[in-house]
Amino acid sequence: MHSTMSLLRALVGTLRSARHAPRFAAGLVPDDDVLLDAPDERLAPALVAAALGDPEPAAKLLATTRDAGEWEDRDRYVTRLATFAYNRGGWLTRWASATPRDPDALLVTAQLSVRRAWESPARAERLRELAPLIEEIAGDAPHDPVPWRLALDHARGAHAGHAVFESLWEQAVRRSPHHYGCHVAALKYLSAQWYGSHRAAFDFAEQAADDAAPGSLVGALPVRAAYDGLRVPPGPDGSVPAARVDRAVTRALALSAEFPVGDPWPAEVRNLLAYVLVARERWEEAWEEFGRIGPYATSFPWGAARDTGPADPLLRFLAARDRVRGELARRTPLRGPGRGTAGRGGPGGH
Repeated sequence: MHSTMSLLRALVGTLRSARHAPRFAAGLVPDDDVLLDAPDERLAPALVAAALGDPEPAAKLLATTRDAGEWEDRDRYVTRLATFAYNRGGWLTRWASATPRDPDALLVTAQLSVRRAWESPARAERLRELAPLIEEIAGDAPHDPVPWRLALDHARGAHAGHAVFESLWEQAVRRSPHHYGCHVAALKYLSAQWYGSHRAAFDFAEQAADDAAPGSLVGALPVRAAYDGLRVPPGPDGSVPAARVDRAVTRALALSAEFPVGDPWPAEVRNLLAYVLVARERWEEAWEEFGRIGPYATSFPWGAARDTGPADPLLRFLAARDRVRGELARRTPLRGPGRGTAGRGGPGGH
């Protein structure tokens, strides 16, 4: 009997998936229209020009963010330009050669150098060799928190002690107390994967979120801690309590709802939230979050995921959407509420 009932449930679930999956698919951006790490309207022209060997638009863009104090945009643009230069760096070499003291060219060069050092088997040694460059660009930035975010990332990989990291953190928040990138750098340092624990990371993330400015992405920092807690094996302080993860999710859902659907600005936070919702099997909320993401898939977290499936982050994103759609369809009754249906005694009955 047990075997028969299991087969029956499987058959009904498959039928439900086949019947309802198209309806759920209609609420999402088609697979072919989803973009991975799509640049915004300001960065896109700079990347196109860089591909043609022209650094001037990138230089103007970063100078604008520096002069206007657009620190969050500046951090994203520096990281994206360094990523682009990783394989196509002729434009950056040309820029740095033409204006060797340009603070923006130095910052992108330093970001690229730190990334390459992180990928080296001799990571700590390579990073320590970069210390004079990091100190130089940070010391020359009286208002800019982005070099200090880079200094925090550099310190983590170079095995800096708590006192050194705390000193860098103080300099960073003095320049911008709500800077998301600096908070993420500190959270990584405090994580169980590095020099802290799940509890320490969550305590920091929750306090930072409580103190965050309205609309700041720092408000979603606890869901970043939840993501790390789901991926990293429990440490001496044990695993992350499920209730704490769910509170982080609730907070991030509220923040995500403040932004328009398909807004590229909170895309990474929304992708991170969708990942955690799928991991927690909160299917309806995950489906709604994929709807808010629209066409903006991001390499993080899908590219960093260690679970089984395709290696390509875009394919992982699409696979997760498909899984959510399938789970919702499988759980939807064959005859939805409010529809007129024929019973046994009506037309077509037996």
